Parts: sequence; structure tokens; C-alpha cells
Amino acid sequence: MKIGVIDVGGGYRGIYAAGVLDCCMKNNVKFDFGIGISAGAANLISYAAGQQKRNFKFYSEYGLRKEYASLSNFIKKKNFLDLDYIYSTLSNSDGENPLDYEAAMANPMELHFLATHALTGDVKYFSKEEIPKDDYSILKASCAIPFVCQPQAVGGDVYFDGALADPVPIEKAFEMGCDKVVLILTRPENEIRQVGHDDFLADRIIRKYPRAAGQLLTKADRYNEEVAIAKEYAKQGKVLIIAPDDTCEVTTIKGKKENLVRLYEKGLRDGEKITDFINSSVF
Repeated sequence: MKIGVIDVGGGYRGIYAAGVLDCCMKNNVKFDFGIGISAGAANLISYAAGQQKRNFKFYSEYGLRKEYASLSNFIKKKNFLDLDYIYSTLSNSDGENPLDYEAAMANPMELHFLATHALTGDVKYFSKEEIPKDDYSILKASCAIPFVCQPQAVGGDVYFDGALADPVPIEKAFEMGCDKVVLILTRPENEIRQVGHDDFLADRIIRKYPRAAGQLLTKADRYNEEVAIAKEYAKQGKVLIIAPDDTCEVTTIKGKKENLVRLYEKGLRDGEKITDFINSSVF
């Protein structure tokens, strides 16, 4: 059977999924296929590299530094989240916490990262094989929240956060051959996502990137629809939804240290459900 995992991201709430994936590494749980979106892209590349607790440090330690996320970053660089600091300064082979690139590439797991084309609004799937060593532009693109970050260049195109175009790509995973999928959410499973700040962010990019703004305005509806589809698959035994019972006051772009740790620990505990799901039969 082809077993897949989807990490939908969620900014700092992604520490929950980091806990789930660290639990998987602890229990030697292997996936054949993965889709990472936004912070989920960072989580899954570290999982593929076998670097347990690497992402925990990014959220709970580095994420509290002004170089990582701050108003001063936004004023100086027009990026509240400094993706160059995260995915170059910290993550390159000469960085403070380098990605084990060779291990990630040697892992037979098929791995894809989502981004949204800033001009067309279309979804783009990048494979891990398209990532050169010490050039993590694809990960930056997947994580580029509109207005909070500038769109990121990959090749000759520019991209925003993959969640704009396809926030919960559960059907895509089955189209790509998965038999069973673990879906990691970073909001409670039954929480109906609201537009929230999406309209504020869309207003600030709509002149230059109208199609990306349009995707942002309808993202909440797509998220809710796709989670509903996932729940139907779950009833059939084909999907396991892993989600926190609450987010411990952690938001997309901020979280206190103690709350981040609590949310991570929830992920560690909830990840224990995955082994039984993988070993169960859906036939």
C-alpha cells in the first residue's frame, strides 16, 4: 500500500505537526508519499531528512528572534517573516541548524511542496528533487504569506503560500496513487475556518496580484470543503485526521514559548494514533 501524509501548515501552529512528525520518527513510521504546504513543507523536509526535533527549535527558539519575525523586518525588508533568514542563514550547510540535504534526497519518500503562482493564482507542485542544495527557494515560496512576506522567486516566476490555491489537497493525494493518507491539520478538526484576516491581506496585494488575492479571499471556503471531503474518506478508513483539540493561543505569526511547547506536546501525543491506522485494513 502507498501511505501518504499531508501537512497543511499554519505558520507557528505548525509546531503541532512538527510534534506529530517527531512522534513518527520516534516510532519509525515511514510514509511513501507526502505533500507539504507552507510551514508543512519545512516540517516534511526535516522529516524526510530524519532530523528529529529540528523543527521544534525553529518554532520555539529561532521563531522568537527578531531576525526571524518582527516589525523591524517588515519595515526594512517588507517581510515580517524573514524567509531568507529561516531557509538560508539558518538552514544552509554552513548555517546554525543545517538541513541534512543528502539524507532528505536519499529518502525514497515521494515528496511534493505546494506554492501559488502570484500572477495566475494557479497551484504549483514542486518535487523535492527540484530543490538544489543550499537553495531552498521552493520552501520559501510555499511559506510566503501574502503581504506578510513578499512573493518568492523560483526560476522565472514568483509565488505565494501554497495554501491559497489548495489548502487541503486530500483528493490530489489519492489521484497521485495513495491508498491511505494521514492528514495533519493545525486547527481543531471541527473548527469552521473563517475569512479572518484574509480579506485584509487580499486588499493589500489585489492591485499587483489580483488573481492571488482572489484565491486568498476564497481560501477559507476551500479549506472547509476539503476538510469535509477528508472526513468522508475518514469514515471509509482511508484517511486519519490528526488535529489539535485547541491551538494553545498560538496563531499563524506568533506564539509564546510556553504555548508553543504545549502545542508541540499535543502533536507528540496525537501522533501515537498513526501506527494503528497504517496497520489497519481498509478492505
